[in-house]
Amino acid sequence: MTSRRPLFLAAALLALSSCSLQPVYGAGPHGLTAATLSQIQVAPIGEESGYLVRRALIERLGAENGSTPRYRLEVQLDDRIIGFGIRSDTSRSRERRTLRARYQLVDLGTNAVLLDATAASDEAIDVVQSEYAVVTAEKTALERLSVSLADQITLKLAMFARTAPQPAAQ
Repeated sequence: MTSRRPLFLAAALLALSSCSLQPVYGAGPHGLTAATLSQIQVAPIGEESGYLVRRALIERLGAENGSTPRYRLEVQLDDRIIGFGIRSDTSRSRERRTLRARYQLVDLGTNAVLLDATAASDEAIDVVQSEYAVVTAEKTALERLSVSLADQITLKLAMFARTAPQPAAQ
């Protein structure tokens, strides 16, 4: 019995080559997408969750690298911890930490909102006897959720950057 895998792969590659799918960062770190992302100034975000999300966004966007900002990213967060799972002594056995963001990309030249979107992520936490362990788990969950939100927001901004009108050459 001969393998049909090479034939299938060749057919799949041929089909993909005829579609309009292109990588978001097609030109790498020096391309239009990366250049546009680096022109986004991330506005301060309050609370610990805001600090973590902002730091992750700045790292991913390449913002604050000395280039003149063209856009401002404004983010409002909703950070909640909800208990569920009840033990026989009526204490919680599980928690769910949810971090949601509403964000807007504002053109600094016109103050027009170019993108208005949301992102969300959540994580379950075991509630154990040690208060220290629970607080540590909640903090670790927040750190992971902040990275997840920053990744979601960056992807949406990168898709915007691929289609955004570019300023005329001066």
